Parts: sequence; C-alpha cells; structure tokens
Amino acid sequence: MDTVARKILSDLKSRKFAPVYLLQGEETYYIDLISNYIESNILSDAEKGFNQVVIYGKESPVSTILNHARRFPMMAERQVVIVREAQDIPDLSKEMGQKLLLDYLAKPNPTTVLVLCHKYKTLDKRKELGKKAEQLALSATFKKPYENQLPEFVSEYIHAQGFAMEDAGIQVLCEAVGNDLNRLANEVDKMLIGRKTAETLTAEFVMSQVGMSREYNIFELQKALINLDLYRSYRIAEYFSSNTKKNPLIMLVAFLYSFYNKLLLAAATSSRTKEELVSTLRISPFAAGDYMIALRNYPLQKITENISLLRETDLKLKGVQSGTADEGEILKELVVRLIR
Repeated sequence: MDTVARKILSDLKSRKFAPVYLLQGEETYYIDLISNYIESNILSDAEKGFNQVVIYGKESPVSTILNHARRFPMMAERQVVIVREAQDIPDLSKEMGQKLLLDYLAKPNPTTVLVLCHKYKTLDKRKELGKKAEQLALSATFKKPYENQLPEFVSEYIHAQGFAMEDAGIQVLCEAVGNDLNRLANEVDKMLIGRKTAETLTAEFVMSQVGMSREYNIFELQKALINLDLYRSYRIAEYFSSNTKKNPLIMLVAFLYSFYNKLLLAAATSSRTKEELVSTLRISPFAAGDYMIALRNYPLQKITENISLLRETDLKLKGVQSGTADEGEILKELVVRLIR
C-alpha cells in the first residue's frame, strides 16, 4: 500500500482527523479507499442523517461546498462533507472560486471534516491555490504505480482478504491488467468468489480467470523468445494465428516491443544484477530473472534489430506494406526473425 495512504488510514482508525483532506492525482484507487473509509466510519449511523453530506463537483460551485462546510454539526462532535469528482467543480479554475477555497483553507471549520476527491490530475501549482493547498490541508497526491510496485500491492491486497497467490500468478495478473489498481483489486475480488478462506490461488487458476491458455499465452511466448527456443515460439505463434480475434496481434507486438525496449535499456546501462535490473527497469524481482537470461542470449545489435523488426511488423499489421500475407503468417515470420 502507498505509504501516505497507509498513514492517513492509520490516523483515521485512531480517530485523528484533519479539517480538510485534499486527495488528488492520477491513481484513483487510494482516493476512493480513503474517502470511502471516511464516509463509512467517522460518524455513527445515527449521526450521519444530519451531519454527513456527499456531493459531486460538477453540480457544486465552491460557494455551495463551503456553505456545507461552515455549518455546525447537530447532536454530534463533527460533520463530514465529501466532494467527489472535485476536479469538476465549475469555478475551481477561476480566480474567485480559488480565493473562496483558499480563505476557507486558511481558517477551516474545526468541527467539519471536508474531503476533496480531485481525481486524475492535480491542482495547478503555478496558481496560488495549487501552491498553498498542500500547506493548508492534509494533501496527498497519488501517482500511477510503477510495474515493480504492482506485485506487492496484489500480494498485500489478497492477504488482507485471507488468501494467498503464487508469485507466478501475481506476475500473470499484473502483466495482464497493468497498473490500474482498481482493476487489479476488482480482478482479485472476482477470483475470490466461492473460494475457501486461506486458499492459495495457483498460477494456472489465475491464467484461467484472465482468459489465458496455460501453455499458449503471451508470457510463454516471451519466455520462449528469451531462451531462443524457436520450436516452442513457433508453436505458440501458430496457436495465436488460429484465433487472431481472441488474441489481437497488435497488442502482442506492443507487448514484445516493450520487452525489447527494456532489454535495450538494461544492455545500454550495463545493468546485470537482479537488483540493478529491478531499479533500472522498474520491474518486479520475479521478472528480473528473465531479463538476466535475455541479456546473456541477445547481444546489443540483435536487440536493436528486433526493435526495428517489431516496428516494421506493427506497420504490416496495420496494413502498411503487408503484401498478401495474413496476420498469422506475419506473426510466424516475426518470431523466426526475432530469434535468428
């Protein structure tokens, strides 16, 4: 879990509240996690009726939000005002709206917990509100995680539900979903439906859940290419070629392009140890072993040739100079040329 999010949640659970929370950034998972916790736990059910308001930025100018925030609680110690989609507040980018909010931040109502959920982006730090908000409010900015941070997130999330997952399964899930934490959490939740507590989810089970064949999938193709296994690479390419609608080849080429680009970076920087690869490429330790093998098997010149080849193949799949070859033939030719 993000360290800032962990600290905020820890304080909330200890009943330590800030008068204003500014939650912002590209990664919305922690914004939702914190705001949902506040909505569910600060007030009792009896107190919420008169003392908790959830509003949406698109429908609420700054003056309306502050009218709610300046009220005093009824038969409770405090009130809670949560502004979802605060990035859509109509006058938040205007001078008057920013001045109103700054004035409130300078002297907030001590009996109100105001939560601003500013998603997908941050306040403009060139403007006074963007500069001062982080000093006047409890501000947390959540960035999209790096690839090497995803396995820890999945492992921690699944352990919190009382389960475990094999490292290979975690790697498959992270590669299949990418760095969208909400999607990762949702995929794990779906996998746990009907499972017994304390069960360990295997890599085979995870593959079946994300729609992958155990033997013929994009990760097995990458592994075969890493090991210069032409026979296995060609067999997997034939499998993909038999159903290009289910296995879009443009996505496969993009995946391999990303791999060889990272391999080029590792080769160019002379990163050779597992620790160096994790740091330089921002990959998981689990994946670093494959890169170490690939660096032994692919000289720098071959890596650059393969990157050019993948660019050329991407154009062919998009109809540029593809001739009469179909997608399956293009893919099979690609895997042969990547190894030879």
